[in-house]
Amino acid sequence: MNQDLSIWILVQNASLVVQLVMLLLVMISMASWAAIFRKLFSLGKVKSLNDNFEREFWSGSSLNDLYAAAAKNARTAGPMERIFASGMREYQKLRERRITDPGTLMDGARRAMRASFQREMDVVETHLSFLASVGSVSPYVGLFGTVWGIMHAFTGLAALTQVTLATVAPGIAEALVATAIGLFAAIPAVVAYNRFARDIDRTAIRLETFIEEFSNILQRNVGSQSASGH
Repeated sequence: MNQDLSIWILVQNASLVVQLVMLLLVMISMASWAAIFRKLFSLGKVKSLNDNFEREFWSGSSLNDLYAAAAKNARTAGPMERIFASGMREYQKLRERRITDPGTLMDGARRAMRASFQREMDVVETHLSFLASVGSVSPYVGLFGTVWGIMHAFTGLAALTQVTLATVAPGIAEALVATAIGLFAAIPAVVAYNRFARDIDRTAIRLETFIEEFSNILQRNVGSQSASGH
């Protein structure tokens, strides 16, 4: 009996619809795990690049040197470095147009950094909605397979004159496998989504803090240049 009710035998004996539901859930689970590992790697890389740039930024290097390095490493730069480069680029463009009003300079640089921040966050949040969908939908897909399997099992039992637990159990067990696979797909996706959402929130706060700190540094530079100009 144990051999007859093994998972593989149950999958083989399930109805076609339930087998298709199981196959769909297995494919979703594989895609979910691929997205989890890809996101885990990308968020780790983002954190490492931000750490390296922030360390360099506060090491005492001049803004022009940092900007030159950021422009040279544009393809491999992290979010924080690209935000810094956007602010410096806009700031220098306005200076080249001989704009000396501190408010105009700061507004331009801050707008450029905020736009860059939004682009970076869009990239960082890639695949997060997919994990949320897997976590919320997979149990219901599995439940659909289970309901269909139980309906199929009871339809087959309708012709029998005597129904025992031994005749009912295999059909119900086949159907419940679909729910188990649905939960197997959903639980890791939900756990990963919550973990990544916290990490992304921390990254966003860190980048917004950097924008404010860099804006203060630019403002002091604008003030000192205005004072020296007068």
